Amino acid sequence: MLDRSLKEKGFLAKLLEKGIKILLIKECKKINKVKIEIISSSTQIIKGEIQKVNITAEDINYKNLLFDKFSLEANHLKIKFKLITKELYFKNDPLIKFKISLSENSLKTVLFSSDWNFIGNIISKEVLSHDKLDDIKIINDQLLIINHVSKGNKTNNQREKIEIRADKGKIYFNNIINNKIIQIPMEEKIYIENVYIENNLLNIFGNSSIGF
Repeated sequence: MLDRSLKEKGFLAKLLEKGIKILLIKECKKINKVKIEIISSSTQIIKGEIQKVNITAEDINYKNLLFDKFSLEANHLKIKFKLITKELYFKNDPLIKFKISLSENSLKTVLFSSDWNFIGNIISKEVLSHDKLDDIKIINDQLLIINHVSKGNKTNNQREKIEIRADKGKIYFNNIINNKIIQIPMEEKIYIENVYIENNLLNIFGNSSIGF
């Protein structure tokens, strides 16, 4: 049970929520429906500590990575907070637990962007032996990679079902037919716990240290 000082949100907690929101808006090109919950006593905040923070948001563009939904939980944060400007800094690199969800449209936009299309092309080359990714779809909770193959005057769509899974902190794409497997490149500090498709959304669960 949380004591009364934690149940009743104080002035400092509300200011911190605004500070974190300002930080998120600064770091993201786009972010909507941001909800932030600070769980910490005024005494802890004065000491530069946050017991726990929960964040949810939708329609996010972070470094041209698009997320339809995002949720985050972090514990035991060490902070420096400027009351006048509402600027927030982390003294430590906190470990966060996160869940991100991507629709077909978001996944496609990312993989065909100038920043990240090399990943889509690596996937296509490794699992389909095709130099360039032509299309990717999520249909009936199945991930499909599609490439256009020309034979004479005809162009056929080469479509393969891809199994997506997490193993030892990494994401893998597996071509079910030929069993070709590729590890998706990502930063070493990110550890993927689980990944699955549900309601045609690609859901990724993991943790990472993060610093601003």
